[in-house]
Amino acid sequence: MRILIAVHRKKATLCAIMDKVRIGIIGTGGMGQHHSRSLLSGKLENMELRAVCDVDEARLANFPDQLGFTDSGELCRSGEVDAVIIATHHFAHTTLGIEALENGLHVLVEKPLSVHKADCERLIAAHRNPDQVFAAMFNQRTDPHYRKLRDLINRGELGEIRRYVWIITNWFRTEAYFGSGGWRATWAGEGGGVLMNQCAHQLDLLQWMFGMPEKVRAFCEFGRYHDIEVEDDVTAYLEYANGSKGVFITTTGESPGTNRLEVTGERGKVVLEGAGIDFTRNEIPMSEFSRGENVGNGRMETWDVHIDIDGRGGQHAEILQNFGDAILKGTPLIAPAAEGIRSVELMNSMLYSSINEATVELPLDGAAYETLLQRLIRESEEKKKVR
Repeated sequence: MRILIAVHRKKATLCAIMDKVRIGIIGTGGMGQHHSRSLLSGKLENMELRAVCDVDEARLANFPDQLGFTDSGELCRSGEVDAVIIATHHFAHTTLGIEALENGLHVLVEKPLSVHKADCERLIAAHRNPDQVFAAMFNQRTDPHYRKLRDLINRGELGEIRRYVWIITNWFRTEAYFGSGGWRATWAGEGGGVLMNQCAHQLDLLQWMFGMPEKVRAFCEFGRYHDIEVEDDVTAYLEYANGSKGVFITTTGESPGTNRLEVTGERGKVVLEGAGIDFTRNEIPMSEFSRGENVGNGRMETWDVHIDIDGRGGQHAEILQNFGDAILKGTPLIAPAAEGIRSVELMNSMLYSSINEATVELPLDGAAYETLLQRLIRESEEKKKVR
């Protein structure tokens, strides 16, 4: 590899052409280990795991062939890596991401981008150099079901969207799951519950396919099914500028649960549930039919199409390869990090709406939500002291 590191004010800047990307992973817990296996498998082209970093030094023993660091700043300034994957707990994404960007590294951040909108804005603002690749791990964007639906929407095959309903309740979790780590399902540890942890992907897909709503009204229940302080049951109603509506329902307390997305547009209805996509297509747009010279409750002609789709796409490995290709070849990113603020804004808006029992107009006031979250963390800590 030919690479030149220029150091100026303790910042490293990539100055030459690479033929292989040297990767460092910050955070070697569950997702960090998952990404390390992909990098060590030899299946990703022109990428190598060069270093790992974790505050728990014992974890570094799992990587005898890689450089080990317990301080992220030392890793970022070492000159040993060209890019980092940040796979730590949620709140650290912002500080670690800023640190890596300011040291001239390419950065891939695990979901969610940050815990709240104001932190997302701080992190995105640190990405000042367009030559640095800054990506997010939204691996479900590689799923061919969602890619196909997005394509149908963008090509106008459904016409103007009228409504969607997404029931995503197959995230069942036990009390043992939430008890497996003191940081789980806490305001201070995760910054939220089912929205922040499990549904970050679905909320990213939601905005990726339908765009951002103008208003959100949500009803969240906190610790309904589990002994936790954050939300484990959510029903949200979203309104869009063109008058279309969305309903999003999720929980970690139902089994067997459902994952069903139904989208209605002027040209028909699409259902994603299980294998493939079912598309009931109207012969003519519903508004045109309604305004026509039809009698009473006449029904328009439709035809049914089943689109066979196999597999789930390349998932995490595809996002990793895309990250490497963007660095080496300029390949467009599947999930630019700057887009990660949108799913966080949706999560924050739903919680803000429910806690304040009011409809939230977007864009959300990020500072107001940050203040609310800080209050929730403070109240949680005070309760623990009383116990």
